[in-house]
Amino acid sequence: MGSEDDHARLKPCHSQSTICSKLKILLLLLVTNLLSIFLFVRNFDWAAPAVHLRDSGILLRELNATQRQLPDSQSQVSLLSRRIGTANSLLETLLMEIGKVQRVAGSPEGELEKWASQLTGELKLVVGSHKLPFGYTPNIGSDELYPVLGSGCRLYEEELAEYMSYDVGGECPSDEVFSQRLMLKGCEPLPRRRCHPKSPAGYVEPAPVPESLWAIPADTSITWDAYTCKNYSCLVNRGKAQGSYDCKDCFDLQAGREKHRWVQGNGELDYAIDEVLAMKPAGTIRVGLDIGGGSGTFAARMWERNVTVVTSSMNLDGPFNNFIASRGLVAIYFSVAHRLPFYDNTLDLVHSMHVLSNWIPDAILEFALFDIYRVLRPGGLFWLDHFFCLGEQFNVTYVPMFERIGFWKRRWNAGRKLDRGIEMNEWYLSALLEKPMT
Repeated sequence: MGSEDDHARLKPCHSQSTICSKLKILLLLLVTNLLSIFLFVRNFDWAAPAVHLRDSGILLRELNATQRQLPDSQSQVSLLSRRIGTANSLLETLLMEIGKVQRVAGSPEGELEKWASQLTGELKLVVGSHKLPFGYTPNIGSDELYPVLGSGCRLYEEELAEYMSYDVGGECPSDEVFSQRLMLKGCEPLPRRRCHPKSPAGYVEPAPVPESLWAIPADTSITWDAYTCKNYSCLVNRGKAQGSYDCKDCFDLQAGREKHRWVQGNGELDYAIDEVLAMKPAGTIRVGLDIGGGSGTFAARMWERNVTVVTSSMNLDGPFNNFIASRGLVAIYFSVAHRLPFYDNTLDLVHSMHVLSNWIPDAILEFALFDIYRVLRPGGLFWLDHFFCLGEQFNVTYVPMFERIGFWKRRWNAGRKLDRGIEMNEWYLSALLEKPMT
């Protein structure tokens, strides 16, 4: 029998069973690894192979064979690398699509895609998204592109579907009045179409500039389907006819007041072009825009003074855009609610006569005025020509609105509109406003 001291030395593994278990496992791993090393060393031939001269030819052939195999190995590595890259790209696309689904759910884009999924034919193509051929681009921050479509178009789905109903590659429907009304209701811009507009029969070349500036073009230069008048003679004489028409005397370039507009000022509401140009250093008014410019006479006057003016106009029962173009001037077709298609700080002059008036809702008008401020360069001029409003609106609504825009007043003239009687309390405002230099 052992002594008590001997018995005490045999106890630790019973009192610390967890530590003993770990030591046993460690010992087992150590023994296993040592056994593996022993077996590997036992089977390995440590003797260096004897290299004889007679074996050098074999060795050289083997080296050459290995060298010939290297391009194949490199090709396989390159192929593997490309496959890994493709797999990474597919993974990124998958993650992007998952993120898009999570992000788009319930968003305006998701609603648009839901709407597009319910459509067919050409309308579906101009509403839904289209994948970019080369995938994601940081220029637009996306891998897809949406056709441009006015936000109001969705409110008029039936009319929009009718507008997009045509034979692809054929002739477009004769629907100018219909499509223009759709624009004016807020579906602007309209989507593009894959059809050809009807061409005028017997079209002839226009007159050369500057003769074209004051010439009436041939009747065969217009497709007249959309208009009450069916020739230019009717349009020229409309100024003398009964009834209300938009810019009813604008087409009379010879005998009417159009021939004399902006030539002479009267010190009040009527400003002369030369007076306005003289307010800036010579030659610094070079490019501009005339909003709602009728038949383009303002731009024609400016052309005679080496100033290029783009004229915006709608075709309200008259071929205004065609007529402007026939004069050798640039016509652009958009409504007053549309964002001006010019970059910031680029125009020297913006002019508008009669179009910007109290018929426009206040919020839309103020956005339009800020947009004019945006496109004018510092020092650029906004020529507000015969802005119409009622007397009670003038100081309460419009003077504070113009002050919020931030223009400097170079000229400011208000006068009564008396053709319907003084009791109507109708007013005109003409102003020359400058965008501050700083």
